[in-house]
Amino acid sequence: MKSIKPEDFKVQATVNLKEIQTTFDLKEDEDKIEDELQDVCKKLAKIQNAMYAHGKYAVLICIQGMDTAGKDSLIREVFKELNARGVVVHSFKTPTDLELKHDYLWRHYIALPARGKFGVFNRTHYENVLVTRVHPEYILNEHLPDVLSLNDVNDEFWDKRFEQINNFEKTIAENGTIIFKFFLNISKEEQKDRLLRRLDKPNKNWKFSPGDLEERKLWNHYQDCYQDAISRTTKPHAPWYVVPSDDKPTARYIVAKILLDTLKKYDDIREPELNDDIKANIDDYRKQLENE
Repeated sequence: MKSIKPEDFKVQATVNLKEIQTTFDLKEDEDKIEDELQDVCKKLAKIQNAMYAHGKYAVLICIQGMDTAGKDSLIREVFKELNARGVVVHSFKTPTDLELKHDYLWRHYIALPARGKFGVFNRTHYENVLVTRVHPEYILNEHLPDVLSLNDVNDEFWDKRFEQINNFEKTIAENGTIIFKFFLNISKEEQKDRLLRRLDKPNKNWKFSPGDLEERKLWNHYQDCYQDAISRTTKPHAPWYVVPSDDKPTARYIVAKILLDTLKKYDDIREPELNDDIKANIDDYRKQLENE
């Protein structure tokens, strides 16, 4: 298996998606990659158990990508070894009436993981600078005091929104949340093939919507918006990783390995030791149980 490091995929500054490959050769067959993924996931589960007992850090994993990028299956495969009590997945859809009565970050803030838990955002607060930037008319649904027409959804508006997102992430990072942001990078040709498979396979038909084809026509616009959002919000405390995702098993392994290698560096995450009183009386507690 080809050795990889988080730095291989981390965005350090401005990113140009046209220059980044959507494929990555791990130099192994699919069965071996899946075996390695399972091994990494088991190690992740041990870290998560220790983190749950430790209770001082939370982990927020943000997953973004174009339609068919493989977000759902990645979440299923990467986190299936973790204890269900320690992982909470949120899939953010079109905002509800209640959510629209709050600021756009509210529904994300209340979904943040508690200390000791992993939180996975399937689509994230970045939809508010992606889909709304491609379709700025959606901003009018937020009933913002300073947005009276589409003319007000201008460069200054987006600058302010990026600043708000950066401040949001900085605040939660400073309070113990370890942030990972993954962009699952697929090619337009691969998306076409996956959409065709949705049409061809009866068990995948439900995922297809004619709207997928309309959004596909806006591919270049979405790519530009992703590129700008990633470049403007990758920070040391909240880095973006661009993951080649034309091959799903490879993408899953890369994401899991980045999580494992990064979290292993937190050497203060360990299960707490028993206090001295309990330690001193362990033999007595054992006798009490054995003599019942």
